[in-house]
Amino acid sequence: MADKNTCMTCGSSRGLCGGKGIATLKEGIWTNNPLAIQVLGICSTLAVTNKLSNSLVMGIALMFVTAGSNLFVSLLRKQIPHRIRMIAEVAIISAFVVVFDQFLKAYYWEMSKQLGPYVGLIITNCIVMGRAEAFALQNPPIVSIVDGLANGIGYALALAIIGFLRELLGSGQVVLAGLPLPLGSWYTPNQMMIIAPGAFFVFGILIAIFNVMKGGPAEENKK
Repeated sequence: MADKNTCMTCGSSRGLCGGKGIATLKEGIWTNNPLAIQVLGICSTLAVTNKLSNSLVMGIALMFVTAGSNLFVSLLRKQIPHRIRMIAEVAIISAFVVVFDQFLKAYYWEMSKQLGPYVGLIITNCIVMGRAEAFALQNPPIVSIVDGLANGIGYALALAIIGFLRELLGSGQVVLAGLPLPLGSWYTPNQMMIIAPGAFFVFGILIAIFNVMKGGPAEENKK
C-alpha cells in the first residue's frame, strides 16, 4: 500500500512530486523565464504591453491556456499516437484559447477589442506549444499543471513589468482598476514608449536586468 504522503501521480513521498514541483516552479518563473531568458512570445509582448491592464489580461490568458493544455496533454500522453501528437496538442490548446476568448467577449468586451487578435494567436505561441511538447508529454498531470502555471506566471510577470514601464513613461500615469496612478506633473510623457520601438527598448532592458540578477553567462559556465 502506498504511503499516505506519497504523490499518486508522481510516485514520490517528499514535497510536491518529490521536490520536482518546486524546481519546476522556479524554472518557469525565474531560472528559465520564457520571455526574459528564452525570448519567446515576442509578438504579443510588442503588441499588447502599451498598457498594464492589457499585459495582465494577456498574462492571465497564457497562464490559463498553458496550465489547461499541459494537464490534458499529460492525461492523454499515453493515448495520443506519436505521429499525430502535434496535431492533438494544437487541438487541445485551441480549445482552451477559444474558451478564454469567448469569456472575454462575453464579459469584458472592451478588453477583448483592445487585445484584438492576440488572444487567438496564443494558439501559435511557442511557449504553450513548447511546454506541451517538451514537458507535458513526458510528465504526469500534477507536475505538468505546475509547469504550465510556472511558465504562465513567468510570462505574465515579465509582461506586467514591460506594460507598467511603457504606460508610465509613455502617458505619465498607470491606470489600474480604473484608478490613475500619475508619475507627477514634473514628468513629460514620452510618446515613443507606447509604440513598438518603446517595447523593444523596455524589453531589452528587462533581458539585461534578468541576466545581471542571474549572474550572466559567466556564472552559468561555472556549473
